[in-house]
Amino acid sequence: MKSVAETERLRLREFSRNDAPFLLELLNSPAWIKFIGDRNVRTIQEAQDYASSRLITSYHRFGFGLYKVELKDNSTPIGMCGLVRREALDDVDLGFAFLPEYTGMGYAEEAGSATIDLARKKVKSKRLVAITMVDNSNSINLLRKLGFNFEKTVNFPGEDQTLMMYSVDLKGR
Repeated sequence: MKSVAETERLRLREFSRNDAPFLLELLNSPAWIKFIGDRNVRTIQEAQDYASSRLITSYHRFGFGLYKVELKDNSTPIGMCGLVRREALDDVDLGFAFLPEYTGMGYAEEAGSATIDLARKKVKSKRLVAITMVDNSNSINLLRKLGFNFEKTVNFPGEDQTLMMYSVDLKGR
């Protein structure tokens, strides 16, 4: 459970299979299902498998991934935020999701800012992108607060959902 970043209120650390109960809750939260998609993770075992195949594998393969966001004072898990390498995108993608009871408190902005700083160190790229659904106003507002600018709409191969792509310069800011 390697810590990768700390902010005033938060700690970002790598996920482990032991985080399965939290992952099960997050992956089945209403906002996750609506804006990210149903991952069909319904049991602790499936959450452990998701941690291994999707999260932990990324740390080994790319040197980065999605990180568990927890409150620094009591280690309460509240969400995930990190860097995703998607085959359909040329650049690394900022990803984030938080439990509903921790939204609207500035945690996502704090974690997102720390992740952008982390990307400057870990990603050999001039920019970072983020994708979101057209009707996800909370994510769009967060991306704007983090300095992202709308770039274009994208469609992933095999999917009919049009997404909005934002980007931020990693060399500036």
